[in-house]
Amino acid sequence: MTTRRQFIAATLPVAAAGLIGTRMAQAQAARLDEKDPQAVALGYLHDAAKVDRKKYPKYAPGQICANCQLYLGKPSDPWAPCGAVGGKQVNAKGWCIAWVKKA
Repeated sequence: MTTRRQFIAATLPVAAAGLIGTRMAQAQAARLDEKDPQAVALGYLHDAAKVDRKKYPKYAPGQICANCQLYLGKPSDPWAPCGAVGGKQVNAKGWCIAWVKKA
């Protein structure tokens, strides 16, 4: 017969490992590839300096993912999830047509 203390001691490490695994999976979201259909549709580039201003007249210098409202990381994060692309990670120095000034 198993005591409550033995049960908790046996299940606690398993539960903790499950929580750590879930956190790591969330933290390691896939990086958005510039050739991804979603990226192409949004005109996303890893480097905002390479934006074609004729094709995207809305772009203005200084607009980068890190200062966009949809960027879900800290401005200092080099890559972070983006709300416009389903949580895939985008480059902080990138840009797309969904850019919205951070409030």
